[in-house]
Amino acid sequence: GHGGDGHGGDGHDHSSVPRVAWLLFLPALSLLFCAPPALGAYTAAREAPKAVTQQRHFDPLPAASPVPLTLTDFTRRVQQDRARAIEGRTVRMTGIVTPDRNGGGWYLARIIFTCCAADAQSVKVRIYGAPALAADTWVSVTGTWHRAGTLGTRSAPAALDARTVKQIAQPVNAYSDALPLVPSA
Repeated sequence: GHGGDGHGGDGHDHSSVPRVAWLLFLPALSLLFCAPPALGAYTAAREAPKAVTQQRHFDPLPAASPVPLTLTDFTRRVQQDRARAIEGRTVRMTGIVTPDRNGGGWYLARIIFTCCAADAQSVKVRIYGAPALAADTWVSVTGTWHRAGTLGTRSAPAALDARTVKQIAQPVNAYSDALPLVPSA
């Protein structure tokens, strides 16, 4: 036997981490130093906007002015609300400044994660009548629907004639198309 000293005595030191474990750790470590760019205007500009789901019934818009809306709700109202409740109403939406890849003009966009970065999709609304701030700047935009096509049908563009564009802090819920949550003080 092994002399009954209670040790395996196989001649190897089992107290240190095997070299292969360090090799497995290297790719994860490299991500810390070479992280991919944040999802923002670059991603939104290159992606086709997410198709909004069909909605048949729309609740009346609140009496408040401007009406706070998500980009998805605005797009649905413009393209699917046969009652055309959005017509002439001033709305407020929040997102990031996304330059038009084809030059001239810009979009208000949100990047939406359903579960992870791999399934990120963008929602975009074209902004008219206001100069763009720097790409990836978070802004709150108020304005009215940009008249083109037939309101309440797919021919109507998700576009806004801006009255005000105000730089804001990135909302807590930046990666969802929800009304902005303001960080609690």
